[in-house]
Amino acid sequence: MTRFAIFAFGLFVLAACASTEPVPPQPDPQAQMAPLALRIAILVEEQRLKLDPNAKALAIDPELTKIAQLRARDMATKNYLAHAAPNGDTSASLLMADDAKWQGLLGENLAAQHYVKESGVDAEAFAARFLDEWMKSDPHRENLAYPAYDRTGVGAAVNGDTVYVAQLFASDMGLKPLADADASSTVTSYATPKAAQKDAPPPPIRLRGAQGVGP
Repeated sequence: MTRFAIFAFGLFVLAACASTEPVPPQPDPQAQMAPLALRIAILVEEQRLKLDPNAKALAIDPELTKIAQLRARDMATKNYLAHAAPNGDTSASLLMADDAKWQGLLGENLAAQHYVKESGVDAEAFAARFLDEWMKSDPHRENLAYPAYDRTGVGAAVNGDTVYVAQLFASDMGLKPLADADASSTVTSYATPKAAQKDAPPPPIRLRGAQGVGP
């Protein structure tokens, strides 16, 4: 009994020591946003080439990245998930405000995903889940697979326990740059690329994509 008591006491001491060891802190979710945005861009590029090997390669566009980041931050700050902000701003209107002569086709995929503090934000896992949700939605899938797109920009932001992302896709479709006199052209929104292509001539900006969803 004495030997057993000593053995049991030893196990208790070891368990107590183990339970008091500090748990390694998870990376700051804010620090994971840039890696997450980059990983989303990579996974989407890989997926679209699987769907259509002839699809144009997507180049990371600084202007689209800027607008996508503005959209992600606004959604995170105001806690909403929609193509239009509470004040009416959209990716298209922000892009036109930034570059009034911009024209072509513009698509947008949005999504939000919750996380728990103990697990933090794993950029690889979150990017894979965002892509998986978009692939389950026809409008989102059509956006990321549309072969004429040749530019993209991804923004990611976190607030509270939720991560918000926005990915933009664009192509000038061979359109000539707008002259100064035409720079005030209006913006038209469409649900899918196919719906946008039905109109002729094309409006300066065509915005597509339904509201994104997260797990």
